[in-house]
Amino acid sequence: MKKLLFLFMLPALGFSQNIDLVNTEKRIGIKNWSKVNDNVMGGISKSKILINNDGNIVFSGVLSLKNNGGFASMSLDLIDLDLEKVKSFKIKFKGDGNSYKLRFRQNNRRASYSHSFKSYKDKWIEKNILVSEFKPSWRGINYANYPDLQTEKISSVGLQISDKQEGIFELELKHIKAVY
Repeated sequence: MKKLLFLFMLPALGFSQNIDLVNTEKRIGIKNWSKVNDNVMGGISKSKILINNDGNIVFSGVLSLKNNGGFASMSLDLIDLDLEKVKSFKIKFKGDGNSYKLRFRQNNRRASYSHSFKSYKDKWIEKNILVSEFKPSWRGINYANYPDLQTEKISSVGLQISDKQEGIFELELKHIKAVY
């Protein structure tokens, strides 16, 4: 009984529960990533996804603005995860100084929901992003009057580099967690 009471008191004491969407140390979410670059619209940006010697996911490539290009992305389908009542998402990454977007898609929406974050060269950062901070967009156009992200309907998680950041990029990912 004491153990059960303690578990219910954790949120009140400032502790939260997490679900790993990606956790390279636990080998969760490291396979089956797919990439989509601007070549689907005529661009010539290139990207790759690999696992480095530390076991972390590395998203890297070259972003080009030629031929109306300018984005590279990777995504992972999320299957059978109960994300209802998630309050935020925590991401741990090491970057190159570029800005990236953490993105979520819902099965029932055309738009994706994203939040930009800045990386710092060769520095590990853990960032907590509230669900309310994810904004809907589609093909680079922000939607003002669109429903908020519904965590229980999330179907995939992704990372993207865009926003006219031409050149070489590299982002190393340690984890993405849903926080209740």
